[in-house]
Amino acid sequence: MIEEVRKKDVLIAKIIRNNHRSEGVDFITPDEYSQQVAYMHHPKGKIIDAHIHNAVHRNVIMTQEVLFIKRGKLRVDFYDDYQDYLESRILSEGDTILLISGGHGFCVLEEVEMIEVKQGPYSGVADKKRFVGINDSEVIYKTID
Repeated sequence: MIEEVRKKDVLIAKIIRNNHRSEGVDFITPDEYSQQVAYMHHPKGKIIDAHIHNAVHRNVIMTQEVLFIKRGKLRVDFYDDYQDYLESRILSEGDTILLISGGHGFCVLEEVEMIEVKQGPYSGVADKKRFVGINDSEVIYKTID
């Protein structure tokens, strides 16, 4: 299953749940995203051609990041570009999230191990703007039917 977090027509995040399945290569992101994410499922014996990536100049303006939850539970709080709180979702072992736009904060619900992937190089203090997020009494969980 793939879930989307939106504010009107603005896509804030995509969550690829651990139970998501499809055959072959399933690109979750459109070509224009600065972070490309795909789910892949191949049978034993499938050959993926050897290849080298060409040196291509890219102009990345916004950082998009991907989190892979290896173990534990993590609450993700989503904000729009104006730091207004939208909703929260819980990620569990095996879930993956692509943070596309807006802001985000986290609360570790169970000891968590995760891997983060984002563009570099890191710009230090210029890389992000910190702000005060919600407290536990303000959490709104979005339910998925």
